[in-house]
Amino acid sequence: MAQGHAPRSAADLPALLKDLHWLGHDSYRIDRPVTIYIDPWQLPIDSPPADLILVSHDHYDHCSPEDVETIRRQGTIVVANTSAAAKLQAPVRVLQPGKSLTLRIPEGMEAASVTVEAVPAYNVDKKFHPRDAGHVGFILHLGGERLYFAGDTDLIPEMTGLACDVALLPVSGTYTMTAEEAARAAGVIRPRVAVPMHYGAGVAGSEADAETFRKQSPVPVLILKMESSRSSA
Repeated sequence: MAQGHAPRSAADLPALLKDLHWLGHDSYRIDRPVTIYIDPWQLPIDSPPADLILVSHDHYDHCSPEDVETIRRQGTIVVANTSAAAKLQAPVRVLQPGKSLTLRIPEGMEAASVTVEAVPAYNVDKKFHPRDAGHVGFILHLGGERLYFAGDTDLIPEMTGLACDVALLPVSGTYTMTAEEAARAAGVIRPRVAVPMHYGAGVAGSEADAETFRKQSPVPVLILKMESSRSSA
């Protein structure tokens, strides 16, 4: 599941990591308490259907209407920022930075509760993700733990005081933080575990960036192994 520097023991790992799957770039699947996807793009062919899909912004490598429809079924809830929602098939629940939703998602005979917070994600010294575009990251409340998906962002003031158990942080540079900046962000956020993302898909970033992040981060880092069966779409 992981490489590189890790927490001292398995007991130090947040439980949600057992159900977290990196699908490449910034795309993830979480299997608790229901099936949740974040920014699905170039999904594995055998991806299971989604109960909840989160889309952070409208760029092609994050907002893929084709991938969303591949995993969408009757009852799937799609949550996106304003610009991504405009590209996706309705219905989509729009979530603005600073807002949150608590969703009741059917699971068998019971309903699972998932709270999703949208947090700002933007560049401070680049033109690709301006602050006024309303792009977001997400904080998911999952079984007493909090997962932070930073989205495409630089190190920004809103990260101060952000509480989470696991932080998924971009490390590629060019469109987002560099690995060195992401390490500083990890020091600001202080999650129990940080996970590098936004590399290895031909957009920007490489495994070397993930390794630089691991070496410089002041908190434990897990470098997740990408699930290998990719769609040809």
